[in-house]
Amino acid sequence: MGRRKIEMKMVKDSSSRQVTFSKRRTGLFKKANELATLCAVQVAIVVFSPGGKPYSFGHPSVEAVTERFLNQAGKPKVSIPGQVVEQSQQDVKVGKLNRQLNTMLKRLQAKTKQGEVLREAVRASCRELTHQKPVNELNRYELLEMKESMEKLREKIKGRVSEIEASSSLLLLSNIAVKQA
Repeated sequence: MGRRKIEMKMVKDSSSRQVTFSKRRTGLFKKANELATLCAVQVAIVVFSPGGKPYSFGHPSVEAVTERFLNQAGKPKVSIPGQVVEQSQQDVKVGKLNRQLNTMLKRLQAKTKQGEVLREAVRASCRELTHQKPVNELNRYELLEMKESMEKLREKIKGRVSEIEASSSLLLLSNIAVKQA
């Protein structure tokens, strides 16, 4: 169908209204995020769905923006030893640090999940090994098979160690960058 102008009146059909709400809510939150990013402003939006479910978006958070709004007494200044910084400059720094924190948390979550997958693979390998006969009762073919599976496991572990070392280096570098910012 494509895009077309929609008359601004309430959508009668409840399922269509819910779809419209979901799409427009997403667009509204996206625009608010763009505004916060481009202009270094604090934004808070709270909406209730037609079903009464609350949805919110805030940058840096809904709580921080509402707290600032409720305790508004002129433009506050933040004091840093040796200089006075306007609140908006401080907000830009906080926003940058929040983005870095979110990136690090996503990386940590991915690495945690990866670790769980590897842990399960190791457990599965151990289960396979323990269901076999004692080593001194294995024939030549079974010993070669066991050796091959252990070599594969060793290679997987080496690869994982390399990944962990690379991740640690990146994390260390990003922590240094955050401390310098």
